[in-house]
Amino acid sequence: MSELLLQSIETTDVEALVTGVNLIWVFVATVLVFFMHAGFGMLESGQVRSKNVANQLTKNVLTWGVGIISYFVIGVAVSGIIAAITSGSAIGNVFTHLSDDFSATSWPGILFAGAFSMVAASIVSGAVAERAQLKGYITYTVFVGALIYPVATGLTWGGGFLGSLGYSDFAGATVVHMVGGVCGLVAAYIIGPRRGKFDDDGSSNVIPGHSLPYAVLGTLILAFGWYGFNIGTAINVFDPAAASEGSIELADYAYAGRVAINTALIMGAGSVGAAAVGLFRSGKVDTLMTANGLLAGLVSVCSIANMASWWETLIIGLIAGVQVVLVFELLERVGIDDVCAVFPVHGSAGVLSALAVPFVSPAAFSLSQLGIQALGIIVLAAWAGVITALIYGGLDAIGWARVSEDEELEGLDAAEHNVETYPEFGEELVGSSTPEGAISDGGEVSDDWY
Repeated sequence: MSELLLQSIETTDVEALVTGVNLIWVFVATVLVFFMHAGFGMLESGQVRSKNVANQLTKNVLTWGVGIISYFVIGVAVSGIIAAITSGSAIGNVFTHLSDDFSATSWPGILFAGAFSMVAASIVSGAVAERAQLKGYITYTVFVGALIYPVATGLTWGGGFLGSLGYSDFAGATVVHMVGGVCGLVAAYIIGPRRGKFDDDGSSNVIPGHSLPYAVLGTLILAFGWYGFNIGTAINVFDPAAASEGSIELADYAYAGRVAINTALIMGAGSVGAAAVGLFRSGKVDTLMTANGLLAGLVSVCSIANMASWWETLIIGLIAGVQVVLVFELLERVGIDDVCAVFPVHGSAGVLSALAVPFVSPAAFSLSQLGIQALGIIVLAAWAGVITALIYGGLDAIGWARVSEDEELEGLDAAEHNVETYPEFGEELVGSSTPEGAISDGGEVSDDWY
């Protein structure tokens, strides 16, 4: 009897240890993903003019503010409902997480998923920078947290029909990044380009951001947080089932080393690919595009980080870095002003990642798997695009989508926040030279360029 009691106590201790370690890892990964918002803030504010910096940072702060609340209160339930409906399962109590049970072990996972949701929402702010109304953008962010992202997860990770078909997206290349990239692309199209971005003949003008150091440092902060994004997807360090039998065995963490090294390698390959395009074309390396190539590489590994070999990772990363430059230029040719290149970085790179799955899978190449991946891409992109068109179309109809021309010229910091981000500089450009096109016909410095 005493031996049975001792065995029971030991098993309980093992289960407590395994649960505790797994929860700690989820919290660590969640904090890393949360810190990505600091990267988004620096990356995006660095790519806008000084008169719009405070507005961009405010959007980043409120993205989390309204987004995490809408995801927790509504979005979690929506994801469960969509999963049940599309898989033919019964809809259970999808609001159990609102029971105020502070000991609920499901809450850490919900918080981790919520952090992912807010990454998808933050992507959009970079596409519509410098001309989107704050109230319209925040309204849209509520829908991202409550509806757009939860439906995507319900269809896939939640066990909906795409998940049941075998659609594979390990860390959200499409569920998070492509969805966010498509949302940003459609929103940017509906709002229209910034004043002065395109000439009457359709040719585009470069509108420099106010701080290249901000943009590059923001890129590196995002890369740092990406380890939580990718490795954190390996939710369980130890196997709970084995723990219930009194033993400790590695679970998802058994392949964490592959995820980590692939994440490191692919960001390097992405930056090299983007840098090579500039070097090949002009003999110069474009700093901002090199940073974008690094991020595109990170997106392109999300679906395959747990399965690709190191050399396959390098190939996919190089392709991602090259395409980010080409897709950005294509968008400009068709008149879409994607300020922070969110679609080339997140949208098309996410598609690349999902399509790469059957090519890098340890199993033999499967044409049927490629078809499933293509179907998933189409469904998720269509969902994100159509719902964004409806929401932002509605915002545009009521005058909430875009600021007025006078407000855009004045700058959103003053127009929407009544602040100057750099008051010591006044209204003068810093330095002795100005960008090409900054001087108006009358010889005055145009307000558009500071």
